Amino acid sequence: MQISTAIETVNLTDELYGNKQVSVSVARLDKLHPIISGNKYFKLKYNIKDALAAGKKGIVTFGGAYSNHLAATAFACKEAGLQAVAVVRGEASPQLSYTLIFCKEMGMVIEFVSRAEYGNKEKLYHHYQNKYPDHYLVPEGGDNEAGEKGCAEILSYIEDSNQYSHIVCDIGTGTTFKGIVKNSSLKQTVIGIVVLKGAEAMEKTLAEELAPHKNFQLIHDYHFGGYAKKTDELIDFMNQFYQQHQLPTDFVYTAKQFYAVNDLIVKNFFPSGSKILCLHTGGLQGNLSLPPETLIFNFF
Repeated sequence: MQISTAIETVNLTDELYGNKQVSVSVARLDKLHPIISGNKYFKLKYNIKDALAAGKKGIVTFGGAYSNHLAATAFACKEAGLQAVAVVRGEASPQLSYTLIFCKEMGMVIEFVSRAEYGNKEKLYHHYQNKYPDHYLVPEGGDNEAGEKGCAEILSYIEDSNQYSHIVCDIGTGTTFKGIVKNSSLKQTVIGIVVLKGAEAMEKTLAEELAPHKNFQLIHDYHFGGYAKKTDELIDFMNQFYQQHQLPTDFVYTAKQFYAVNDLIVKNFFPSGSKILCLHTGGLQGNLSLPPETLIFNFF
């Protein structure tokens, strides 16, 4: 797993941005790879390397039924010759999500656990590390030192990344966000759009983990009902955004980020003269769970 080219950055044109005297650019991490796209590449880069170096037979990891992380891990493990095991939050449904169907096609072993069991992460991880002792354990969302190490490299692949006053990304586990904050300039503000409902406790955890960094802010107002939740308003935005910018988004993460940025610009959150960089974190495969013709664009 290696990329050698800079991440493409595109500048968006919108009457709103001109009126508010701000600029918005997008780093297209989603174009790095058709499957291991966006931040998933960076989260898995060192985890795969470490698993191979340790002589492990496979990787056991965790996530929900629509997890981009699981899909990317399944593909990356197949490419690396490692077995992949997914521990999935919630009971098995009669119809698997497209994400889990893809994972099974990649040879991934899937185990379902109740939400109550899944909630106790320490006990859960301990149990599955014991069950699969010859596997390398990767926490949910790649949220470990190796995942964060990879995410810390993202800005180095973006040309003149220090020119931006604000860097915006969506937040699930916070792995990417932590890597970005630690590698950003103190003159920059890093903004995380949280896609989980009721995740305010994350503020305290990140404040502790990111001390002494003070140049970040989390915003919880754009989850649209919670993780993998959506509304007609969000779907309409995705189609309108694509129509205007030819930029595909997913309803779990990136659509919420770009909706938030536009709404915050309307509300004068960003000072005049701000140069905003949005990180397109990929994850377009999540759209496969939507009914046909919901979106006006193809994402593969």
